[in-house]
Amino acid sequence: MKASRLLLGLTLFASLTAIVIAQGPGHGQRGFRGGRESLGGGAGPGAHSGGHGRGMQGRGPDAQFAEDREVFHLLLEHHEQIRRKVTNRADGVETLTESDNPEIVTRIQEHVGRMAKRVHEGNPIRMRDPLFAELFRHADQIKIDYEKTPKGVKVTETSDNPDVVRLIQAHAEVVSGFVKRGFEEASRRHEVPGTEPTGDKKEVSPVIPGHGAVIRLPDAAHQPRAGTKIVVDITRGSEPDELNSAFEKVAKYLNIFAAAGNEPAEVKLAVVLHGGATLAALHDEAYEAEFGLAKNPNLPLLRQLHLAGAELYVCGQSLHSEGKAEGDVAICTQIAVSALTANVNLQNEGYAYIPLGK
Repeated sequence: MKASRLLLGLTLFASLTAIVIAQGPGHGQRGFRGGRESLGGGAGPGAHSGGHGRGMQGRGPDAQFAEDREVFHLLLEHHEQIRRKVTNRADGVETLTESDNPEIVTRIQEHVGRMAKRVHEGNPIRMRDPLFAELFRHADQIKIDYEKTPKGVKVTETSDNPDVVRLIQAHAEVVSGFVKRGFEEASRRHEVPGTEPTGDKKEVSPVIPGHGAVIRLPDAAHQPRAGTKIVVDITRGSEPDELNSAFEKVAKYLNIFAAAGNEPAEVKLAVVLHGGATLAALHDEAYEAEFGLAKNPNLPLLRQLHLAGAELYVCGQSLHSEGKAEGDVAICTQIAVSALTANVNLQNEGYAYIPLGK
């Protein structure tokens, strides 16, 4: 039998990564009827969470998805009963995937048919996995010959494009990983050959130099959105001679919106100090009178945050409780009647509330 399009499901687990496995085996047992051995593998509640990729036409999970997922889980759970041989060739790969258990063989062949149908209907899965998504994008450049064997499936995948050949061979290696490791391998992300993360991403801190460094993740989910408003409620204290670590967090928030996403995003950020963080707002003279230190170690970063556009507020009630007056507070910080009023007012104005306590 021959197919003109990429039949990713024709190798045993080619599309088992259609799901990001949200739970391990053993959930929702579904045994083979009439078999001597009861093979569990049904998908339990929530097993598809985040697991189906969007199809090439932007569709979500279809009516067939739940049944397909059960087969995927079952094969993953019983991967130790499956064997696989892969032979690389100049133009692609040859694979043979088989089992001695007739019931598993039946599932393998069932899986092949289901995945072939998905490809022909333009309804792929596992599009969140970079390698599988790239394979689907090059479907028209791949030729597959396949045939059922008494114990499984034999497949030949080839291409005239050397780059696509590398994709085919990388895919075959990943599928072999499913056979060896089951759920463990299926939960992993698989990069396109030549684009694997190097682990040496450069840290940057463009808004607040030297503080709150971030790395850029342009393809990550939930990118920073322009127009975001955040109020950071800080009650965390620190040793008098140390920088309060909460201010490093605030610096990181600003740097995230400026440089961690696929493009800079404008953000409005307010900071409310009370509790253990109250005295971090004192100017140097008042700080020395309180702690005997010539400099408030928090002021340089607070000034940077202020110059970057952050609104800084200190709770007037907490300040009074500490025996301090408005004149003791650094000019970059404003006095609020209370942390309560500042937080309530800002949230009413649409600011998202982020607490930084101990």
